[in-house]
Amino acid sequence: MSQARVNLQRPFFSEKRRTFLESGGLRASLFRFDSGVEAVLFENGASELVMLPFQGQQIWSATFGGRNVTMKSMFSQPNPTTDYVRTYGGFLLHCGFTAMGVPSAEDEHALHGELPNAPFQQAWLVLGSDEGGEYIGLGGQYQHTVAFQYNYSARPLVKLYTGAKEVQVSIAFRNCKETPMEYMYMGHANYRPVDGGRLVYSARVSPESVRVRRSIPSHVSPGPDYLKFLGRLGEAPEGHHLLDASLSFDPELVFSIDYGADADGWAHTLQVHPDGSADYVRHRPQQLPVGVRWISRTPDQDALGLVLPATAGAEGKAAEREQGNVKELAGGAEWRCDYHLGTLDTGEVGAVEEKISEIVGNAGN
Repeated sequence: MSQARVNLQRPFFSEKRRTFLESGGLRASLFRFDSGVEAVLFENGASELVMLPFQGQQIWSATFGGRNVTMKSMFSQPNPTTDYVRTYGGFLLHCGFTAMGVPSAEDEHALHGELPNAPFQQAWLVLGSDEGGEYIGLGGQYQHTVAFQYNYSARPLVKLYTGAKEVQVSIAFRNCKETPMEYMYMGHANYRPVDGGRLVYSARVSPESVRVRRSIPSHVSPGPDYLKFLGRLGEAPEGHHLLDASLSFDPELVFSIDYGADADGWAHTLQVHPDGSADYVRHRPQQLPVGVRWISRTPDQDALGLVLPATAGAEGKAAEREQGNVKELAGGAEWRCDYHLGTLDTGEVGAVEEKISEIVGNAGN
């Protein structure tokens, strides 16, 4: 196994896109959006990613096998801001780490914490090979220090392998203080929903294990049909498994799901399209025990968070602390998680559905 690293500097980026690093069928090109946000375009012959190296290390957009899987939003490009709702529309946002979720009146944290648009002090490209083959990717470091409160580092890494229709995501955190810190994390991956799509995932489906959020956040204004739909899903959560345009995913629906895993520790989630292909997420419940699902289908926003692998639900820090979901990281300790985001061709979906059936069946024994 080998890996080369090239550090990135903001002066490397300009309005004109140019190839910066290339090896075989792997290529990284640098450019700057009209808004001024720096970006890297990764290509591997089958897929394309646009990532923001200095703004949260977001995956702004993802195209796998020629299909753009990124949610529809009101933003044609990212804006240079740390305000979550003023630049929302990326395919993957890291959320946390001091807090996460929708803040309540008891919370002081920002929506989904400081990570989504965090100003990364360091960013670098990687090019290497391992047991998975040749890859190219983006890594970096964000240092978050608040006197008397927090001092931690975050080091994400996204790897795109030759010919792959998925990305491998990892992120590692280190508590740089000598005293413990509370933490929360969520990988907010936003696919585009497909009418007629089926949601298949490795969890037993019951009101106890697939829990719809009944509370109404302050940033949404639901109508009576929405509230009735919530009531039905609270009793029969399988009612959201077939994505029909008539269903009331306006402004949003949120679930917390208890996942089962296979013998290798992976949980599996699919949006199976009418043509038999699928969007696919796999994560490790041992690292990320809560699977948050977020769906929003409006004329201006169309998004399916198939599963947002997380350490806690999305109710905000105070509510999640009451439920015992806020974790603690010892002084000087590290924590990391790993997950994969991508798509499957029609011939690959059946094997994953069988694996999901096996996991769910074993959970029922």
